[in-house]
Amino acid sequence: MAARDTVRKKPKDTKGTFKRLIVYIGHYKWILMLVFALCFTSNILALLGPSMAGAAINEAAAGAGKVNFDRVYYYAGRMLLCYVLSSLITVSINIIMMFVSKWIAKGMRRDVFDKLMRLPVGYFDRNQAGDIISRVSYDIDVVSTCLATDVVQILTSLVTVVGSFAMMLYISPTLAAVVVITIPCAVIYVTKMRSITQPRFAKRSKNYGIMNGFVEEMFSGQKTIMAYAYENRVAENFDKINGAAADAYYNADYYGITMGPTVNSINNLGLSLIAVFGSFLYMGNRISLGQISSFVLYSRKFSGPINEIANITNELYSALAAAERVFGLLDEEEEPEDRDQAAELAGVKGNVKLRNVSFGYEKNKTILHNLSLQADAGKLVAIVGPTGAGKTTIINLLMRFYDVDAGDILVDGRDNRDYTRRSLRGAYAMVLQDTWVFRGTIYENIAYGREGAERKDVVAAAKAAHIHSFIMRLPHGYETVISEDGGNISKGQKQLLTIARAMLYDARMLILDEATSNVDTSTERRIQKAMRELMKDKTCFVIAHRLSTIQNADHILVVDQGDVVEQGNHESLMERKGFYYRLYASQFE
Repeated sequence: MAARDTVRKKPKDTKGTFKRLIVYIGHYKWILMLVFALCFTSNILALLGPSMAGAAINEAAAGAGKVNFDRVYYYAGRMLLCYVLSSLITVSINIIMMFVSKWIAKGMRRDVFDKLMRLPVGYFDRNQAGDIISRVSYDIDVVSTCLATDVVQILTSLVTVVGSFAMMLYISPTLAAVVVITIPCAVIYVTKMRSITQPRFAKRSKNYGIMNGFVEEMFSGQKTIMAYAYENRVAENFDKINGAAADAYYNADYYGITMGPTVNSINNLGLSLIAVFGSFLYMGNRISLGQISSFVLYSRKFSGPINEIANITNELYSALAAAERVFGLLDEEEEPEDRDQAAELAGVKGNVKLRNVSFGYEKNKTILHNLSLQADAGKLVAIVGPTGAGKTTIINLLMRFYDVDAGDILVDGRDNRDYTRRSLRGAYAMVLQDTWVFRGTIYENIAYGREGAERKDVVAAAKAAHIHSFIMRLPHGYETVISEDGGNISKGQKQLLTIARAMLYDARMLILDEATSNVDTSTERRIQKAMRELMKDKTCFVIAHRLSTIQNADHILVVDQGDVVEQGNHESLMERKGFYYRLYASQFE
């Protein structure tokens, strides 16, 4: 019962991912230029502080009775002013970046959602809903948090490092050379750790996607789990997946948290060397006590950002790993473009013909073999057969959720690939066994798909679907709000709502895939009778396992293992006493 691994295992493309993030950031380049200017100003003010401190110390170190307290207070006041102004500017920068990161996250989510609307059905068949949701929510949140905090920190650190080093060179080139010795050590260490930590952060994002997918899958099947007393097994499986996610998190952070202290130790080694060489320079009257003090403060400012960048590196790797997953979704192959000169399907008559159609979801694994079918306008065509025979696959091809590998599907005498997908799908109304309702009023759920539907039309459709009386017994009638996924109504009632929705939808063709499986036989027959009246002169495709419900079909297609084994009406098929006869008889034995 383990969750499927739906995430790529290849190493992350740091450079490519970073370039693509820059594209999103580039939309706000003028704001970012302002942020950079503010960062520069804030850091210059902060860098003036140590020089003021050094000047104050020199005044205080003049000797007993020689201290000029006015000058000390002057330098101390200016130092305080610089730090206060720097802090205020930094707060403003953080507020601006919060808004920028929010806008970028909003844009990424919009792009991801728009992409999901353009992806073929096959993508959702192959990937868990939980993993997709994880990319839309968790992964983009990680990227947003990084942009809000880490980008500012990096900008600040760069200005601080360059400014501090310039001031150290100004104070004492000799001591500055001592500091430079420790830089390659820190850079080599961070580079080495990058190759170790980056794959672990990628694995962490992958395992979180697997865990989210498993949790979503289990929550959607909670009633089944309880019915089969499978709670303990599910908990055990979750413990394994949760443990793998926790281990991935630990392995990523274990190496990540060592970077900061190690780099800090290297920087402290530099301070020790400064203390030693600074003492010699002071004794040789080549540097003052205040200058040494300022140099030490600048060296801390110089090494501090390097240490922070080492810590930030972990978060950057995590954000890049998350961004890679988001961009991986954005790079998924969309539904092919409509053919050049594809026409809008208008004035639909409803003549559908499948001619020598072959298809397989995977290469070299054909499900339908040279299938042919003629559905005349206004006729009811039933597709029957054992489980796995290919019935739903035929519906997927009619709706162009997938395109045929060989053969043709003609609608009103023209290849369905010569029509735009939007107009072709709009010509069908569809009711599936897996019902879907959304949080909203019953009226909104029935009117879904038909913009501007009038109240009387909605009520007429509900009456035809035999759900009007149930609706009127609810506290607020048609304005009653359905909870998410219809949790406050039964499965049968949800199915009747979707049937009413299809009845209201002004389409020339109707597809019913086990659409009445959750209602009783008596209600099903009444619905079918009402539906036939409502869908008069419209082509209907019905997939049904209960063969007693399709006896009045104009044409019955009997499918087995992807082949049409029989076709005709109920009476003719029963007279043959072949596959259909045996299938029908087996339901009454």
